[in-house]
Amino acid sequence: MTDRIEVLATASEDIMRWLELGTAYFLVALFGIGVFDLGLSLAELMLTGQFTDPSAVIDLIDTVLVLLIIVEVFQTVIAFSRDEPVTRIVITAALIAIARKVITFRPGEFASTEDALISAVTFSLLLAVLIGGFYIVRQADPIPFLPGRRDDDGNTTQQPKEA
Repeated sequence: MTDRIEVLATASEDIMRWLELGTAYFLVALFGIGVFDLGLSLAELMLTGQFTDPSAVIDLIDTVLVLLIIVEVFQTVIAFSRDEPVTRIVITAALIAIARKVITFRPGEFASTEDALISAVTFSLLLAVLIGGFYIVRQADPIPFLPGRRDDDGNTTQQPKEA
């Protein structure tokens, strides 16, 4: 009975790995579509002369930040499927997401000044906590694993060993 359970467990783990890779490829496609859309939006701004409109520029920055979030989620999926640490990647994605909210924050879109203030304070607290978490994680592991990246001594970084 335990052999059968082991076979079924192994099969389900294999299926999960394939689904994780499928998700990664979906994110790659989504990123490609987003970059294409960004190019179209930029071309439209240039052709219409709206590239000096602050609202249009903020919308463009918003799109770029969404693309960066997609990259971070992709890196999270890949690191998770390789059984690598994902804490730093998740915190970075969260920082980008909060930065996006702060940059695109428009107090006039809230029902009241109080609602806008509550949102602003919440964003500030989240940003402070995430920056603190990022600092702590960075102090614990100052050189992140990036394949082929060189450290200060010119050595290529290697995959961290799990304890």
